[in-house]
Amino acid sequence: MISQSPARFRHRSLVEYAALLAVLTLVVTSLAATAPAPDKLGSGIARLFAPSGLLTRMFPPDFTCIVPIGWKLLETLQMAVAGCFLGLILALPFAILATDRLSPHPLVRQAARALIALFRTVPDLVWAIVFIIIVGLGPAAGVMAIMVDKIGFAGRFFAEAMEETDPGPQDALRAIGASRLGIIGSAVIPACMPSFTATSLFALEKSMRGSAALGLVGAGGIGVDLKVAFDLFNYDEALAIILMMLGLVIAVEQGSGWIRRKLI
Repeated sequence: MISQSPARFRHRSLVEYAALLAVLTLVVTSLAATAPAPDKLGSGIARLFAPSGLLTRMFPPDFTCIVPIGWKLLETLQMAVAGCFLGLILALPFAILATDRLSPHPLVRQAARALIALFRTVPDLVWAIVFIIIVGLGPAAGVMAIMVDKIGFAGRFFAEAMEETDPGPQDALRAIGASRLGIIGSAVIPACMPSFTATSLFALEKSMRGSAALGLVGAGGIGVDLKVAFDLFNYDEALAIILMMLGLVIAVEQGSGWIRRKLI
């Protein structure tokens, strides 16, 4: 008896085909409306490599200001670490309130989820502008912007990790009269610790990349110097700043990866 080979594609309904067609139409119209024209892209690339173009004026990089740039990079790293730490600490209670089995009331759960979504939706540059208005220019505004962004980023993943935990140990503790905090501390957080650790390290990497850009709006860090270098057409100094930023980001990512491999 000859067995039939399985179909390559599952038969879909008219509604599914209509949805796929709508998505395809959105992609095509988006490309047509926003993608750069080939002739403009080609001429732009040619100007980039011209004798007086941007790349020519960037090389060789100017490292004469390496000491002040180094101090600004240290400030950028401190902003990332401080903002990420505060954000992760505050993300945990938000995530607990947003979890079905741990939230004290459905309205509280919905409110916590709405706040996490708000913190995650608004870009960190916008938060930086908001906090500049509140606390003024400088790294404090950057730290607060990173903190709020990390509450939204980590709060979502923390809540999902707690949703996926085995309810058996929680039910057993609840049956013997354990309090809500006791269940969270004894059953939920220990089970979620590997996921929490990975999310926290990814959040630190994201904070490092984000903190370098916050200075563009005056929230401290190396971004201020990078913007000034571009505004004054000091492209060789701008390239030096970019290369040093790249080295710091790679170092943080490598260190984060090493810690993740050791702990998880």
